[in-house]
Formats: sequence, C-alpha cells, structure tokens
Amino acid sequence: MPSNGGAATERTEAPGREDPAFVLSRGVVALFAVACGAAVANVYFSQPLLVTMGHDLAMSPALVGSVVTLTQVGYGVGLFFLVPLGDVADRRRLIVAQLLLLVVALAVVAAAHTAAILLAGVAAVGLLAVVTQTLVAFAASLAPAAGRGRVVGLVTSGVVIGILLARTASGLLADLAGWRSVYLASASLTALLALVLYRVLPRQSAAPPTTLRYGQLLRSTITLFARERLLRLRALFGLLVFAAFSTLWSSVALPLSEAPYFLSHSAIGALGLIGAVGALAATAAGRLNDRGLSRRTTGIALTLLAASWLPLAYTRASLWALVVGVILLDLAVQAVHVTNQTLIYALHPEAGSRLIGGYMVFYSIGSATGAIAATSLYTVAGWGAVCALGAAFSCLGLALWAFTRHSAPDPVVTS
Repeated sequence: MPSNGGAATERTEAPGREDPAFVLSRGVVALFAVACGAAVANVYFSQPLLVTMGHDLAMSPALVGSVVTLTQVGYGVGLFFLVPLGDVADRRRLIVAQLLLLVVALAVVAAAHTAAILLAGVAAVGLLAVVTQTLVAFAASLAPAAGRGRVVGLVTSGVVIGILLARTASGLLADLAGWRSVYLASASLTALLALVLYRVLPRQSAAPPTTLRYGQLLRSTITLFARERLLRLRALFGLLVFAAFSTLWSSVALPLSEAPYFLSHSAIGALGLIGAVGALAATAAGRLNDRGLSRRTTGIALTLLAASWLPLAYTRASLWALVVGVILLDLAVQAVHVTNQTLIYALHPEAGSRLIGGYMVFYSIGSATGAIAATSLYTVAGWGAVCALGAAFSCLGLALWAFTRHSAPDPVVTS
C-alpha cells in the first residue's frame, strides 16, 4: 500500500478479524486502561527498591544498577520481537498467554535469592511487559474509526498513570512489607487481569489478515518504516518528547533530595500523583485527533513542552514552579504520544501491532537517551544544565514540527 506522503488516511480493515457481535463499551475501554497501566508499571517498580535489593542479595552498586538496565533492555527487545505477533496471532490468546508468563516472571523476581536469578527475572519481566502495546493495538482495532482517537487516548491514560504511579506504589508497599511484596502483589493482580481479559475480550472470528512467517513479519516492520514517511516522522517526535520526559523524571529526585528540600523518597514519589494530571491530555488529544486536528494538537503540545522547562528551571527556588512545570510537561508529552499512535495505526490497521511496536522502539531509545544524559549531566553541571538539555530536546521537536507541518496535513478519517 503506497505511502500518502504524510497524511494518514483511514484504510479498510480486514473483514472478520474480530467477533462482529462484540461491542467496545466504556467498561471494556477502562479494563484495557487498567491492564495497560498494571503491565507497564512492572518496568518501573524496581527503581525505588535498588538499595534494598542490593542489601538483601549482597549485590554491588554497579550490579544492582543493572536491574533497571536489564528491565529496559528486555522491554526494548519485546517491542521488536513480541509485539508484532499481534498481527498474525489471536490477540486475545496472545495477551492472556503473555500475562500468565508475566506472572511467572514476577514470581521468580519475588522469590529470587541470588543476583543471577533476580537479573534473569527482571529481564523477563521487561520482555513480557510489552503486552501493554499489544493491548493498545487491540483496543485500537476494536474501536470505530471515527472514535479511535478517543479510545487510544483513554487507554494511553492508563499507561501514563501506570508509569507515574509505579514508583510511588512500590515504595509504599516496600515500606509496609518489604521489596518482595511489590512483585507478589503485581503477580496477583496480573493473574486476575489475565482471567478477566480471557472472559471479556472477543475471540478472533476468522483467520488473521496476514499469513506472514515470523521472519517476514519482523522484516515487514522495517519495510513499513522505509515506506511510510508519516511513521518515520512520528517516530522522531516520539523519540524527542520521551527524551525530554525521561530527562525530567530520571533526575528530578536529585535536586529534591538535596538542600533546601531534603525530601524523603515517599515525598518525591508522590510527585508522580501530580504528573498523573498528564493523563487528562491523553483523552483530550484523542478527541482532537478524531476531529482532524492532529497537526494543531501536535504544535500546541510541543510549544507547551518547550515552555515547561522555564518553571522547571526554578525548581530549587520554588516547589510550585516544579508543580507547574511537571503538569505542563506531562500534558504535552501525552498529547503528542496519543496523536502519534492514532495517526500511525490509521496507516495500516491490519499491521497495527507492527506499527505501534516499531514506534515504541523509538520511545525506548528516547527514554534511555534522556535518562543517561540527564543523570550524567547533573553530576558535572547541575540542575540548570539538565533543564537546558530537556529544553533542547523539546525545541528540536518543535522545530521538526515547524519544518514539516505543511508537508504532513491533518489526516482524513472516515467511519
């Protein structure tokens, strides 16, 4: 199917893909959102627990630091190698199978008594947590074309809340019952969600729309990037906005734990509650995309993202400035993210899992780049330099939008 040069025009979806009697109700959309948030939270649970884990298992600081790295590596691998399976397999069975395997991986982490077992377990947790993206693609495929942006926005709001509240929840649970309780609780919740999703999600009523073999499936993901200009452009937006997002969230604990605040880990973790306001942007952006306003939404969001670093730069002088900056940044990032996912899915609905999985690889690259650069820069140059870095990522995104906005018109979505 030829590229449209940047406009994502709605295509006809393969007939018989899902159960025609199934109705995507608000309750089911909420279930998708909860499942996405619960799954993606597993990637971030370990971050407040590293010191405790290290003491418990006698791990060196360098070795315990690899817990976060291996989780992220596992997630990145899963995005490319597992998420595309949603285009050739029954998504309901695939989701339930991945959730049940995730339960096993979480149990392994909770029961780990050696560093090797812990590291293997967290890598498996990251790998299987990509079920989040399979859920997003499934929800998008079940939604009517004219309301797809709203559905993607609602489901993505669950992802946002899961990411931002994971650290808060894990810190509180660890204080109450130890770090292992975090993974036991998550395993229990994941098992319950697997059962509920198995009963609620529709069965596949016909053969998948593609008969590609696994190797061809992976190659086709790369082919889609080579062919679709809009996909490449939106992937770059995703990389830059999540680099800015990670620049803030990977380093903000550092100035808050020092003078003049000396905040506790629990107090810093509570900042995620403020960031969760960004989930509101996910729904609003989805509705704007359904109205054909994706270009304008992207431009406004990127402007807000660049502006957010001005109040963030005054974090050491005012917590209120930090709060304003966090809200602006999270609103902007989620608005761009939902717009990206809505547009790229509309390119080829029959390849939705490959499109979203491939796009999320760039999200991971941006997140990793922002985290590594921000923490390193803070050590040598302080919080002002971190804010300059975040502003640079944001301004690059805004400049990219300004140079491409006329060549990438708003899509035409038909019901």
